[in-house]
Amino acid sequence: MPMGPFLSWTGILDTLIIPYVNTNCMQIFLDEVASRHLDERIIMILDGAGWHKSKLLKVPHNMRLVSLPPYSPELSPVEHIWDELREKSFHNRVFDSLNSLEDHLEESLRKLELDHERIHSIVSWPWINNALSN
Repeated sequence: MPMGPFLSWTGILDTLIIPYVNTNCMQIFLDEVASRHLDERIIMILDGAGWHKSKLLKVPHNMRLVSLPPYSPELSPVEHIWDELREKSFHNRVFDSLNSLEDHLEESLRKLELDHERIHSIVSWPWINNALSN
């Protein structure tokens, strides 16, 4: 399962491919993102997935988790990143194996991570930037 937060005004994207969507993998993801940005304050916007709300999660000191209202995926800019990934990297593709699909996903995510301008153009919504700057 690819996961990734972004920095809306710079287009920095962090991704991690994890084997499951559960609390343990979410913890690995939170810890990894926090370690990549030790000198930053991170506000991570999450949907209502159970592993996002687990009481067992230990939120890193430089991170705050903010949940979106239920049934509001349109409020999450990361959904548009997934749309971009599907449209540009996975359209009309058939893979010989799960491994070849994962290799392609890894390569595609790496390209997205390096394309700050593209990420910025997708996720830099005025309401997010205004909320974060106030």
